[in-house]
Amino acid sequence: MKKIASIVLAILLVCLVAGCSKEQEPQEVYFLNFKPEIAEVYETKVAPAFAKENPGYTLKVVTAASGSYEQTLKSEQAKSNPPVIFQTNGPVGLANSKDEAAVLDGTSFYGLLADKSMALKLDGKVAAIPYAVEGYGIIYNDEIMKKYFALADKAVAISSTDEINNFDTLKAVVEDMQKNKEALGIKGVFASTSMSAGNQWRWQTHTVNVPLFYEFSEKDPSASPLTTGLASSELSFKYGDNFKALMDLYTNNSVTEKTLLGSKSVDDSMAEFALGQCAMVQNGNWAAAQILGTPGNKVTAENIKFLPLYMGIDGEENAGLCVGTENYLCINKNASAEAQKGADVFLTWLFSSETGKALVSNDLMFITPFNSFAANELPSDPLSQQVSIWMNKPGVSSVTWTFNAIPSEEWKNALGSALLSYFEGKTDWASVANTAREQWNAEWNIKNGN
Repeated sequence: MKKIASIVLAILLVCLVAGCSKEQEPQEVYFLNFKPEIAEVYETKVAPAFAKENPGYTLKVVTAASGSYEQTLKSEQAKSNPPVIFQTNGPVGLANSKDEAAVLDGTSFYGLLADKSMALKLDGKVAAIPYAVEGYGIIYNDEIMKKYFALADKAVAISSTDEINNFDTLKAVVEDMQKNKEALGIKGVFASTSMSAGNQWRWQTHTVNVPLFYEFSEKDPSASPLTTGLASSELSFKYGDNFKALMDLYTNNSVTEKTLLGSKSVDDSMAEFALGQCAMVQNGNWAAAQILGTPGNKVTAENIKFLPLYMGIDGEENAGLCVGTENYLCINKNASAEAQKGADVFLTWLFSSETGKALVSNDLMFITPFNSFAANELPSDPLSQQVSIWMNKPGVSSVTWTFNAIPSEEWKNALGSALLSYFEGKTDWASVANTAREQWNAEWNIKNGN
């Protein structure tokens, strides 16, 4: 009996030392999210579903405040337990994270990418994988537009939004709608041009994409405008006046006076659209959930549609939405090997399992570039459907995302500040254009070590 007791005691001691007396801790997968508008989906739907179907793992989601992702990323990466999954916005962002980005060539996640050329590389190795193709333009409420076109005394000859395919037509319609805003039951045609801190990205990144695209396309027609832009130390801002024309149209026919734009956020403008206070707002397909989820929303899904960003540039009749991606995922090579493995497990699960794909399409509403999605598994939200429609219109070519060539966040911020001063009447447009040109050269030289 003494021998048996000794053996049992020895086994217990070994189990205690080895951790046999307690269940193994699940591996945490720490994801630093870029998009505040879908943070709740990750936290309340994605994380619980992942943990349920992958018992050895948990998902920790931290979301950076709007406009602060780069600063938050740097801060979190410096910690002892850094995010193992982080996002980067293209070649410029990846260059800033070259010391953290792991090689992804051999991951299961990379294996899902349908067009492998879409991945970003460092030193010939895959370092960032796109997870969503997105499109943006002018979102409009078709119910209000139909109400306008039914007016007996409208000032335009066209009878449908489908007939708007250039800036002159858009301007004529918008200005006449503004004159008839009371009859249409709106406060203004366009939602507020959000200019508060961290909320200028729709203009100093997205709207400015159009003049950048045309300038760099003309500079070297044989190369992609993004490639040309990345190599360009100078910006002539040839189409700056076209950019001005659209921004003036937004702010001259808005629900909000120009002097008050500095206090307006993206959330404010999206709520104005959702509540039927305006007919148009610039944003991307990711905004569908925000519109439809706004308390008191008055815009039905079938009335949420897209128009391209027309500015009066030659050939724009054949231009579609701005389509591309700045949404790339990286795995942090400085995280533990177990965490890196967990990151691959999570990303592969999210974009290939039946549960994950349903969450991606129906809740996150991503248009993905992965071969695991069938045609009938694309997002069902109205704006994602609109992106697909515009991408497949005969004779129409999408305007590719060229803003990834912008040399730094400082350039965007400088342009945003100049725009606000212009809207407030504190400076003229020539000052805005000079800022765009001078800051481009300065920031490009800094980025390239000149």
